[in-house]
Amino acid sequence: MDELLILAADDLMAERGAWLASLGGERRLSGNTLEAYERDTRQFLRFLTTHVGGPATIKDVSALRPADLRAFLAFRRKQGAGARSLGRHLAGLRSFLRHLERKGLVNAAGAGAIRSPKQPKSLPKPLSGTQAMNVVSQEAQMNEEPWIAARDAAVLTLLYGCGLRISEALDLTPSAFAGNPTSLRITGKGAKTRLVPLLPVVNEAVATYVKLCPYHLEAGEPLFRGARGGKLQPAIIQREMQRLRSALGLPDSATPHALRHSFATHLLGSGGDLRTIQELLGHASLSTTQVYTGVDAARLLDVYERAHPRA
Repeated sequence: MDELLILAADDLMAERGAWLASLGGERRLSGNTLEAYERDTRQFLRFLTTHVGGPATIKDVSALRPADLRAFLAFRRKQGAGARSLGRHLAGLRSFLRHLERKGLVNAAGAGAIRSPKQPKSLPKPLSGTQAMNVVSQEAQMNEEPWIAARDAAVLTLLYGCGLRISEALDLTPSAFAGNPTSLRITGKGAKTRLVPLLPVVNEAVATYVKLCPYHLEAGEPLFRGARGGKLQPAIIQREMQRLRSALGLPDSATPHALRHSFATHLLGSGGDLRTIQELLGHASLSTTQVYTGVDAARLLDVYERAHPRA
């Protein structure tokens, strides 16, 4: 039995379920975001139950003060949550409280009075061009099964060659590559679609995998399959990338997502403009894409310091 069925009263659980359903349906948040918000509110209700000495109710939530919410954030910080996690906790709770406020059940002003934790300024860590090319080559893949090695190379080539998120790559179907297309229509976060140019090398990598794959790939079914024929899971690619890091001597920052960072950074370094890169990545805000200017500036400064005689 779900722990929340004991920790929270039926009325609060029902409203929480309705809120999560609205996030997935009306607002079309990604599965990862929904999972995070579900986990965050579960942790909050567990904390609140201890805080009030019994199963949490809507009345308890209505009586919350800013000090109570700060106590929860302090509690999570002691458990090791960083600034990004705490910021997401607060964002999720504000959304949930606004849902309750719209129904006239609580006043959400208290949550709005809390300042979000200051986020650390960190730059994406892309691979060099040579490192990225080594990672995506089929010869570098660690699996002895030729079709699995071709599969992993095709997925990684999509991440670096098209700047896809790993979830976007694994959601592709064979129909996306019918007729040797020159672009892909990608559905990203918030169910937003974008067109991404498809390089010949990406088509070739996918075609090699399709030719070797032992499973029949229906047009509307997942393109990338696991060893037993089911949809390929992100953890498999993440694990293979970990093995590649060891084999190729790459840093710990060399993850599947680092290939997406590399895509953007290398485009920018070759003269690509930010607005185009924003569209290719599917960023809702240009400010999200602008972080890559810091990466390129840092790279140029590093080259200067290593190469200039007076540096």
